[in-house]
This record gives sequence, structure tokens and C-alpha cells, in this order.
Amino acid sequence: MKSLLIAVAFTLSSFAFAQQSPTYIELNSTLNAVACENDVAEREILLEKIEDGKKTKIGTYQSVGCKFTLTKNLALGKYSFTISGLNIKGTKLDFEITPENKTKIIQSVTLSDKTNDLSEVTVYGNQRQYMKVESDKTTISIKENGLLNSGTTYEAVKKLPGVVTSPAGGLTLNGKGVVVYIDGAPSNLSGTDLQNYLNSLPANSIEKIELIYDPGASYDANASGSIINIITNGKKMKGINASFNMNYNFNKYQKPSPQILLNGKENNLSWQTMVGVNYIEGENRNKNGQEFTFFNPPIQLNQESFDHQTFRNVYWRTGLNYKLSEKSNVLFNYNMSLSSDRNDNESSTLNNTINFENKGISKSKANNHELSLQYKTKLDTLGRTFDITAYTNVFDRTPLSESTSFENNNYTFNNSDIDFGLTNYYLKYDFAIPFEKLGFSINTGGKYNTTDVKNLGKYNFEADNDAIFGSGLYESEIDFDYTEHNLAFYAEARQKYKKFNFTAGIRFENFDVKREASTVADKIEFNNSRFYPNASILYQATEQINISTSYSKKVSQPGYYRIDPNNNSNFNRYNTSVGNIALQPIYFDNYAFKISAFQYVNLGANYTVAKDDTQFLFSAEDGELVSNRTFASFDKIKTFSAYLSFPIPLDYFFKSKEEFGKRMNEIEKMNYIYMNIGYVKTDIEGYDFTFENKGMVNFSMQSQINLPWGIVNNMNYFFLPKGNWEIYRIEKPIQQFDISFNKDFMDKKLKLGVHCFDIFNVNEVNASIEGKNLRTNFYEKQDSRTFRISLTYNFGNLKLKTENTNIDVEKVKEGGKGL
Repeated sequence: MKSLLIAVAFTLSSFAFAQQSPTYIELNSTLNAVACENDVAEREILLEKIEDGKKTKIGTYQSVGCKFTLTKNLALGKYSFTISGLNIKGTKLDFEITPENKTKIIQSVTLSDKTNDLSEVTVYGNQRQYMKVESDKTTISIKENGLLNSGTTYEAVKKLPGVVTSPAGGLTLNGKGVVVYIDGAPSNLSGTDLQNYLNSLPANSIEKIELIYDPGASYDANASGSIINIITNGKKMKGINASFNMNYNFNKYQKPSPQILLNGKENNLSWQTMVGVNYIEGENRNKNGQEFTFFNPPIQLNQESFDHQTFRNVYWRTGLNYKLSEKSNVLFNYNMSLSSDRNDNESSTLNNTINFENKGISKSKANNHELSLQYKTKLDTLGRTFDITAYTNVFDRTPLSESTSFENNNYTFNNSDIDFGLTNYYLKYDFAIPFEKLGFSINTGGKYNTTDVKNLGKYNFEADNDAIFGSGLYESEIDFDYTEHNLAFYAEARQKYKKFNFTAGIRFENFDVKREASTVADKIEFNNSRFYPNASILYQATEQINISTSYSKKVSQPGYYRIDPNNNSNFNRYNTSVGNIALQPIYFDNYAFKISAFQYVNLGANYTVAKDDTQFLFSAEDGELVSNRTFASFDKIKTFSAYLSFPIPLDYFFKSKEEFGKRMNEIEKMNYIYMNIGYVKTDIEGYDFTFENKGMVNFSMQSQINLPWGIVNNMNYFFLPKGNWEIYRIEKPIQQFDISFNKDFMDKKLKLGVHCFDIFNVNEVNASIEGKNLRTNFYEKQDSRTFRISLTYNFGNLKLKTENTNIDVEKVKEGGKGL
């Protein structure tokens, strides 16, 4: 509560500070003979303050067209603008703020085209922002955050504001389900395959991550409620550049993960290659107290499991960017990951009459290949653009499991051999058509996607106990085949009227799905064609405060991991885990309201109605002592969530206001705590709880403290209290505290970091769930306390010069809000 009061005080004081005699600046920068109403060239505008011959950066701004306006609190004195762009020669303009003109300043300058088409643009350095809050998304910088960039992408994602991992392992964002995108394209992997992929992707290969709260029609309708868009590094510098990175993890197990990154540029061709090895070793303990309610009295079973897990993978990521002309680029990417994993498992099941023990080994090899080709061009000087992307993903894995069980002097052998393969082809195009005079724009495009999944599982059971398995050797095969064809078209219009931005879109999606399995008699087919509308209104209350509201309709096709009837984990006579091939698509109605302020403050609420929603359940058949773990559909799930994100700028309280103002423009020198508070309440129809269904408040914070000798300290804390999360009841708070220290050496060529994750070793899950004939209390504890030393050495051309041939993989103008 004290922190909240301090934050509110900061927000109010910042608002008051922003209202104290701000200066309105209007900059008119005409480009040769182009009329201002026809000028749609993009400009980068750098504002600096000049004192005693030295320049202090105030900020860097992006602008389109000849007119740029800014309202900001600026002290009296001399300033300068530097205007540059893709085809614009860098031009400087000096001006002065005096008591006479402090209220309003109008400046004009004439720009000219570059004389050398292949000359490079000096980047003066965008204001370093580890976080930027906008009306439709929040962008988190990963590359510059020492706490986030030293491990895997999955570790970084779990630490983002508003992201919560459910007891079943799924990700949510401010109470809504998420879909993971890589460089603007949805990932087709699901379940543990997606988690393993993100664990194989090093976080230092990530430029930033976008949290897109309510995606519009230009995104796939198959996006449930929110999107986490992971944007990989795309900058290539002139000449040959390289960096060597080493993460050394140690707790009980000590393993290094080295990596080397090479990039460069020669004439119109730029390239980047990353090669590395991940080696992760750890332990996982589970305890389940289960009550089988079919029996009278109910029968209790206590189950324990210990896993020793080893994850090893080699990855290769290559990107080529060729500049065809000043207006068009071609980008080619090839990514490969080869993994070899092992899991050693020991488990037991006990009660007064049962003493069951099981030991098993599971080995899995997996290969993932991604190939993408992107073409982007500007069609004319009016700002119309055309973008086409082709993407292919080929993934396969071959888990092999062997286990031996012992009970009542009888041995049981359970073996499985699974051959899984996924092939995905994805093609899409986008048109952007602006009408600048009218403040109106239209985006339109289409997509075709086909996914083919095949999985053949072979199982051997050899048992002496005829009562359970039958006599002798029992062999079975489960053949699963899944095919999906998806065709989509969309149109989205935006209109700006005074302080309002209106967005309306419609997306047509056709899904042709076929599922076959040897466990069901008939093939499951459905063809689904629907329109998915979205609409939003944004009101710009002030220069720093936006208020928005939106509605969207979405669909979520059940991923292959949820419907595949093959067993995806260790199993024995008391436990099994399979998918549910009969699951139906989930339809969502999403309503949202949000206030964003000062680029760092978020206040919002969501209400989602999901029909035929899917949850992970523990259940038992009548008269059986077997815990079946699978996915089940629920008639309707209604979720209300609210969230508040805000900074506590420590420098505002402990430094002078002048010093605080300077550090606002140099965020890397700012000391702050960033808070995120969320509330989630879920109402489920068609499911009876024996416990009261209450809402839950969750809390997280990230901090940055600049210590002496150039050491930067980052801390992260997450807290999920007792309460109801979806269909689970959290019996004990889930929490984790991480700390990191980072320092640059040798003129920033060498970076050294020391990190500790879950420093108090308290991150564990204690939850309960109720299913058919079964109540389960489960406990899970991973060896989450890990120490890490990270080292990065950069060598080559480190000047702040970058090519002007980047293809922007971000969908800046997509989404439901803003222009």
C-alpha cells in the first residue's frame, strides 16, 4: 500500500510537472519541392540542449511528413534539432528558448535528398527505453537488460510485467491466454515443444518483446486474447563484427553455454550468423495426494516422483538482408536447432495396501528447421506499402522411454517409442494504403497456412499381474494424423478525428481440419468459416495520456499437444497422460479498457467470455485407481482481470528535480522500481467447485539501481498468493526473487554479469484440483535456485553506424488501436 501511494504521488507529481508552463514547438521541415500535403517521408528528429559548448540529448522522435509538433517542459537556453531519414540528408537547426517565446516556438528548415545512395546514416542513439507503454502494446527491451538477456527466451518471457505461468504451465498476460509470435509470425509449436523451443533460443538473440494486449484484424484470429511477439536481433553493422557470449550456470550441476555471433555488411548485402550450445541440467520433485471418490469410503493414494533432467541443444541462426533498391528489401532467415534430452525418473505410489515403485529413463532427440523469406517495398511516395512473407517450419522428435515397476514381488515393464513430425507452410501479404489528407488509412491482406502433424506411438506392457494388465506381452500402436488448412483475408480502417482515433476491422477465417487416430473409429472433420470483427476507440486526453476501449472476437484451435492421444510422459499402472482428440475450437469475446500515461503507466481492465474453453484435468474412471491426466472442455468460462503498472522513480525522491529531469532522458542512468499489480477472477459454467471461487491479486516488480564503479543492479520479484487460478486452487503462495549485477569494461567491449535466480529457493507449486471421481493435491518443486556468470566480449567495428536496409519485422501499424 505504501508503494502504491508513492507511485500515485509520482504519477500526480509527474502530471503536475508536465503541466507547468510547457513549451509548444512546431517544426516545419520541407523536403525540396515536395508539397507539404504530399510529403509522407519518415524523419528521425533529435532534440539536444546546448550548454557551454556541450550537447545533452533531450529525446529522439519519429515523424512522418513535414510538420512535427512537441509539447514539453524545457528550461530556458539554446537547443538544436537534427533531422535525418532514409533518403534525407542530415540537417541541423539551432534555436533558443527565451522568456518571451517560451510558450510557443515555430521553426522552419528545408531538407535535401542524400547525394550518395549507398551512404550510411549516423544513428545518434534513440533514447534508451527498457520499457515503452503504448495504447495497444508494451515493448520491453531485452538486449540492454542484464537480468533478462543472460538466459533463455523462456526465462525472459516469464519475468515480463503481467505474464503469469499457470499451475499447468501455460502462459497468461494480464489474465488472458496468449499466443507466441516470432518476428511477427505465429509459432505452430505447442505444449512442451514450444517451451523447449523458447528454452533453446538464447535471450541475447532477442532485441525486444512486444506484449500486444488486444490484437486487431491484421493478426490471426487464432490468437485467443493476447500476443507475445518476440523480435530477434536485426541490426547489421558495416564491416565484420562479432561477439562471444558465455553463460555458466551452477548450483548442484555446473554447465557452460557458449555462443558466438558474427555480423557484417558489404555494399547492399548485410548478414548475421549465431552459433551456440545450450546445456541445462536440473531436478524436479512432485508429490500428489489423491482421493478416489468413487469408492466408499474414498481410497487415498500418495504419489511421489523425482526427475533428473538434462537438456542439450546446438543452434544455428543465419539472416541475410539484401537491399534491392532504396524502396525495397529482401530478407532471408534460416534457423536450426538440434537437441538431445534425457530424463531419469523414480516414482512411488503408497497407501495401506499398495507399495508400488517405478524407475524409468526417457531419451528424446529433436530437430527444428525454420526457413523464411520476406519482401517489403514502398509502392509510391504516398506511403503505400506491400509486404509479403513466406515461412516454412519442419520439426520432428523421437522420444524413447523405458521403465521398470515393482509391486508385491511382481515386475512390470512399460516401454514406448514415439515418432513425431510436424510440417508447416505459411504465406501472407499485407497492403498499407494511407490517405494523409483525410487522416484515414486502410490495411488489407491475406494468409494461407497449412499444418500437417503425424505421430506414431508404439507401446509394450509386460506384466505378471493378470488382474491389471492381462497375462504375457501386450503390444499396441496409436497412429495420430492431424491436418489443418487455414485461409484468411482482412481489412482494417483507421480514422483520426481531432483527439479521437477510430479503428474498425473484419477478418475472415476458413479452417479445414481433419483428425484421425487409431483410438477412434471415425475421422473427425470440420470446416469452419467465420468473420471475426474488431473495433476500438482511442481518446488522446493530453499529450501524455491516452484512453482506449476495444472489442474483438477471436478463436483458438486446440493445439496438437492437447488432442494427440499418444502418451507424452512417463506412465505406469496408476498414472496416464493423453490428449483429447474430441476437443472443439474455443471462441472468445474480448472487451478491454485501458489508460496509458507518460510512456510507463498502465491502468486497464479486461473481460473475456470463452465458449468451450479447455483446461488440464486430473480424473478417474469408475472403479479404477488410475489418475488420468488430459484436457477437457467447459461450456463457458468468464474471466475478469484488472491491472496497474507504474514506475517508482527513486531519483525523483532522492535527487534534485533538475537531476531527475536529466535522467529521464538517460534511462540507463535512472534508478527506479517498476510495479505490476493484477487481479483475476474466473467464473466457470458446467464445473462444480467444493471451494469458494474468489478473485486473486498477483504482484511483480522489476528494479534498476546504479551502484558505484559503474555497476548496474537489477532485481525481479514475483508473488502469486493463495486463491483460485482458473480451475486450480493455489494452497500456498508462489513467489520468486532474482538479483543481477552487471558491469561494462574496456569501453563497453566486455560485459560481465553475476546473477542469482530464486535466491531464497521458495518457488514451488502447491495446488489442488477436482475432476471426475478424483481430488488431487499436487506439489511441484524444481531446483529453481541457480547461479549464473555471464560474459560477453564484442570485437570489430563498434561505431554507432547502421545500415538503412532493415526490414521492419514489427507490425507497427497493426493492432486495434492508434495510428
